[in-house]
Amino acid sequence: MNGLSSAQETLLRFMDLGGDVLWLIAILLFFMWMLIFERVWYFKFGWKADVAAVITKWESRPERKSWEAHQIREMLISQARIKINRYLPVIKTLVALCPLLGLLGTVTGMIEVFNVMAVTGGGDAKSMAGGVSRATVPTMAGMVAALSGVFANTYVTRVAQHESEFLQDNLTTDH
Repeated sequence: MNGLSSAQETLLRFMDLGGDVLWLIAILLFFMWMLIFERVWYFKFGWKADVAAVITKWESRPERKSWEAHQIREMLISQARIKINRYLPVIKTLVALCPLLGLLGTVTGMIEVFNVMAVTGGGDAKSMAGGVSRATVPTMAGMVAALSGVFANTYVTRVAQHESEFLQDNLTTDH
C-alpha cells in the first residue's frame, strides 16, 4: 500500500508541475488508448465472426457473376470496411491533438514566466523556473503521448488494411 501511495503522490506532483494542460493531455491520452484497445480487441475477437458472416452471405448466393452480384459484393465489402475502419479517424485526430495540447502548455507556462518577470522585474529566478517547468513538462508529455499513439495507430491501420484485403480476396466471383 505504501508503494501505491508513493506512486500516486509522485504522479500528482508531476501533474501539478505541468499545470492544467497536463490534465487535459492525460484525459486525451486515456481516451485515445481506450479507442486503440477497442480496435485491437475487435480485430482479435469480433472481426472473425463478422468476416465469417459476410463470407457466408456471399457464398450462399446462387449466382456471383452478374453486374448485380458484383454490386452486392461491393456493398458487402464496403459495409465490412466501415466496421474495420471504425474509430481510426478519431484515433488519428487524437494523435495529432497531443502535441498541439503540449504546445498550449508551453504557451501557458511562458505566460506565467512573463507574468513573474513583469511583477518582479525579472529578478526572481525561482518563480521563473516554475513557469519554465510548466512550459516544458506539457510539451514533453504531448510529444510522448503523440509518439505512443503514432505507433499504435500505425499498427491498427495496418491490421485494418490487411483484414480488408483478406475479405476482398475471399469474396470470389469465380464460381
